[in-house]
Amino acid sequence: MIDFGFDKIALIGAVALIVIGPEKLPKLARTVGHLFGKAQRYVADVKAEVNRSIELDDLKKMKSDFEDAARNVQETVRTEVDGARAGFEKDWNSATAGLNGLTGDHAIDYTAPLMPPPSYGKPKKNWRLKRGAMPQWYKQRNGIRGKAQSGAARVARFRPPGITR
Repeated sequence: MIDFGFDKIALIGAVALIVIGPEKLPKLARTVGHLFGKAQRYVADVKAEVNRSIELDDLKKMKSDFEDAARNVQETVRTEVDGARAGFEKDWNSATAGLNGLTGDHAIDYTAPLMPPPSYGKPKKNWRLKRGAMPQWYKQRNGIRGKAQSGAARVARFRPPGITR
């Protein structure tokens, strides 16, 4: 890289002052500064774009590695669960083999599906009031509001006597 010391910069400034003139030198210096700033920003943008593309490639590679590892774990878990299920089914069938021959009141059909849970119905309009209802005596004893009041009604209720509007 070019090494500029103070003496070289002073020499360039003196030559520019003589060649360009003192009237145009500040405008030229301003223009050169703007161009130099634009060049620096352009180089910084190019560097940032290159770094982003490198990081993106690294992230893509890391993502594919994680996906492969997740697939491997999923496959091993699936094979283990299937093996355990097969063993359980085998043990269950051998344990319940003698029970299927029962008749009468004691007969249980283990192969019949279970009853589905009852369907959830739409709640009534005032279900929150009924769920959160407290006894009136409890509200009065603990100072809990029983009825909602507007702000003006509350102010009028707690206004000291003798003060009128």
